[in-house]
Amino acid sequence: MKTKHIIYIAALTACSLCSCTGDLDQSPHTDSQATAEEVYGTEQGYKEALAKLYASYVIAGQEQGGKNVDLSSNNGYDFLRGYFNLQEAPTDEMASTWLSGDKVGDLTYMSWDASDPWVADTYYRAYYTIALCNEFLRHDTEEIAKTSDNLKAYRAEARFLRALAYYYVLDLFGKGPFVDETMGVGAYTPECYSNKQLFSYIESELKDISSDGLLDPSSCEYGRASKAAAWTLLAKMYLNAEVYGAGDHYTDCITYCKKVIDAGFSLESDYAKLFNADNDKRTNEIIFPFVVDAVNTVSWGATTYIVCGECGNSSSQDPAKYGLTSGWGMFRVRGELPELFKGNETKDKRYMFYTDGQTQWLDKAVDDQTEGYFGEKFSNLTDAGEAASNTGAAGCSIDYPVFRLSDVYLMLAESVLRGGQGATRAEALQYVNKVRERAFGNTDGDINEGQLTLQYILDERARELYWEATRRTDLIRYGQFTGGTYIWQWKGGVADGRATDSKYNTYPIPTAELSANPNLHNDNY
Repeated sequence: MKTKHIIYIAALTACSLCSCTGDLDQSPHTDSQATAEEVYGTEQGYKEALAKLYASYVIAGQEQGGKNVDLSSNNGYDFLRGYFNLQEAPTDEMASTWLSGDKVGDLTYMSWDASDPWVADTYYRAYYTIALCNEFLRHDTEEIAKTSDNLKAYRAEARFLRALAYYYVLDLFGKGPFVDETMGVGAYTPECYSNKQLFSYIESELKDISSDGLLDPSSCEYGRASKAAAWTLLAKMYLNAEVYGAGDHYTDCITYCKKVIDAGFSLESDYAKLFNADNDKRTNEIIFPFVVDAVNTVSWGATTYIVCGECGNSSSQDPAKYGLTSGWGMFRVRGELPELFKGNETKDKRYMFYTDGQTQWLDKAVDDQTEGYFGEKFSNLTDAGEAASNTGAAGCSIDYPVFRLSDVYLMLAESVLRGGQGATRAEALQYVNKVRERAFGNTDGDINEGQLTLQYILDERARELYWEATRRTDLIRYGQFTGGTYIWQWKGGVADGRATDSKYNTYPIPTAELSANPNLHNDNY
C-alpha cells in the first residue's frame, strides 16, 4: 500500500453542477458534512480541502466507486477516464471494444458532435475542478497565505491545479468560459476566453507560482505539484503554442525543459515500473502524477479503467498476471502502434502488447476483440509481484503519470528541430538516445544525427508515451490528426481510413452549455 500519498479527504464537499454557467463557482451545499468555517479553521483543514482539489481529477464522488456524486453529468465518470478517451480513442493508438455500451463510437470514428456524452463529461469535470479551486482560493487568500509557509504553498498548488484544468480546456476545446476567485459566488454569465486569452492566463499563473509559492521538487511531498510540475506544463504549452494561436515559443519550451532537467530528475531504469502499483516510488522520473489508491480514492474509472480495460475478457490473457481479478476488454491497440516497433519487438522493452490469438490489424471491425493486440503497459502488481489491491472490490493502486522526464527530453529535442534556441542538435540527439537506451537496455537502439527528424520524434513519442494521453495533441501539432496527411485504420469510420474534417481538431462546447451561456459558441459544429 502506498504510504507517501497526500491524504485524499473530501473535506470540501461536492457542489452539484448541471451547467458551469451561473453555478461555476459556489460554496459547498448546506448538507455538507463540514462548514467552511470548520474546514478552513486550521492548517490541517486547508490541507484536507486541498486534497479534494487533487482528487477531483480521479474520482467522481465522495464515496467508494464514485457514489454520492460530485455533479450531475451524462455518464458521471471521473475526469481522467474522460480525458483518456478524448485523447486516445480517436487516434491510431486505441481500438475501443464497447462502442455502443461505452458510448465511444463517435470518438472512435471521429464523428462526435456537441451532444457527445464523453465530451460533456470531460468539459464539466474540468470546470468542476476550477470551481473547487476558486472556492479554496477565496479562503486561502494572499493575505492568509502570508501567515504560513504551508498556506502559501497550498495557495500556489490550488492555482496550479486550476491552471492545469484551464490547460485541458484550452487543449481540448480551444476556448471556454473564464471565472476566477475574484468574481464572487452566484449566478452570472461568464465571459468566453479565446485560445490566446487562455494561453496568456495560464502562462502568467504558472510563471508566478513557480517563481514564488510552489515548493522545490526536492522538498515537495509525493503527489503534490512542485515547481517542476509548473515548468513542465509551461513547456507543454510552449511546444503547442502555435496550435493555440500564441505563435512560436520553441525557445521558451527549451528553457523550461532545461529547468526540469537541471532540477535533478533521472530516468527510471525499468520502464515497466513507471506503470505498476508501486510507481509512487519513481519520484526520480515522475514529475507529477494523478494519485490513485485502492483505499483513499476507490474508483472504477481513472487507472482502474485503463488497467482492466487493456486486459481481454474473451482472450487467453490472464488477469492475475497484471494484479487484476478480471479483465474488461474495453480496448485494444490499432495496428499502427505496434507497427512503429517493427523489427524491434523483442528488443524494445516498451513493446508491451498481448498478441496470443490476436491479429495486428483491424480488418473485420474496430470492435472485433480477436483483432488488435491487448495492452500490458499498466499493471496492478507491486515491485514484489503481488497484487496491490482487489480490483473487483476496491479498484487499482496505480498512479497515472501526468508528466515524466522522458517526455521532457523529447519535447526539448522536438523544439530544437523546430528552430528553438538554447540547445543544440547534439544535445537533442543525446536526450533522444537516453530514452532509447532505457528502452533497449543498451546502445543498440541509438540513432544517428541523420535519423533525427521531426517525424522520428513523433514516432518515438508514440513508442514512449502511448496511452499516456498525449497522442491526439501530438498528431494535431504535426498536422496529422485530421485531414488526409496521415491515414490509419478506421479513421473516419471506414476500414481503410479516410480524411476527416479539420473541425475535429477541437471538441465542441456541450449543447447544454451553449443554451445556458450566450457568450459561448461552436465553430463548424
